[in-house]
Amino acid sequence: MNAVGIDVSKGKSMVCVMRPFGEVVLEPFEVLHTAQNLHDLAEKLKALDGETRVVLEATGNYHKPVAFVLHDAGLFVSVVNPVLIHDYDNNSLRRVKTDRKDAVKIANYTLDKWTRLRQYLPEDDTRLALKNCYRQYQQAVAIRTMLKNNLISSLDLTFPDANKLFSSPVKSNGCEKWVDFIGDFWHSECVSSLSANAFAKKYLKWCQKHGYVFTRSKPDEIYACAVNSASLPKSPTSKLLIQQQVAQLKAVSQSVAAFRQEMLRLSQQLPEFDTVMEMYGVGPSLGSQLMAEIEMSAAFPPRNLSLLLRELSRSQTTLARSLGMTKESAKLVQQFCEEHFF
Repeated sequence: MNAVGIDVSKGKSMVCVMRPFGEVVLEPFEVLHTAQNLHDLAEKLKALDGETRVVLEATGNYHKPVAFVLHDAGLFVSVVNPVLIHDYDNNSLRRVKTDRKDAVKIANYTLDKWTRLRQYLPEDDTRLALKNCYRQYQQAVAIRTMLKNNLISSLDLTFPDANKLFSSPVKSNGCEKWVDFIGDFWHSECVSSLSANAFAKKYLKWCQKHGYVFTRSKPDEIYACAVNSASLPKSPTSKLLIQQQVAQLKAVSQSVAAFRQEMLRLSQQLPEFDTVMEMYGVGPSLGSQLMAEIEMSAAFPPRNLSLLLRELSRSQTTLARSLGMTKESAKLVQQFCEEHFF
């Protein structure tokens, strides 16, 4: 039996091959993440006598090309949580951490856990695309929140509480009424300098231009807020800052909407889509996020997969970590998955 430990980093990996009783088959050596080098590594490992199993840590996206090439070559590959490797055999007072030492440690872990290693199975293209899209979606949402808070903070100097004047839902393209309004009426004097009737007519034209519903009481509400606003005097710099922040926020919001639509399209192609949509409180947006978050493997038996989803639907506190679940709720999800699948 040949235990292959691979310590993966960006663009390269350290590989060590060992056998029981500390026999070193191949001293730790470096492999670059190029197509030819990974192919040569696979051939070298396949040429070893006896059964060979490869273990590498899950390191973001760095490990995926290595795992895919080795699995595609017919080798047994297992991708392990780095925490398990870190906690393994830590009985020394001296903590020496180098790529070579880590590769040896992973090889020893492989020998020790030989019969309990779970084989790596590459994700299908649709599921992988959904997961990648969800990562970008999460980042875009975080940036949108930051930009929104920044814009509201700037409005405190030019048009306080203008963001609270509108309650219209977000458009499918990500646009929000208050953001579009601030883009044109960036300062309270843009409203208060006009008469109430003149602003009402201007607001009507603005609603028609941007495709928003006009209500007769709304311009009076906006006008009263603008007249009573305590804001700093208008200046070219303030106008530039507000309008640039609005442009940034609108661009990111459109990206969020595009990611959400693409996630829905991808999730509709997965076999568990109908089951997820039947869960309590789950709509198209949350459903696609849930499928990306749980990372359900296509190798799960359909009966067990349905069982997992139905069990999750019975507990409203274990829908998804993306909803801001507590640690206890996330622990329940993890325990249930381990009981049924691992």
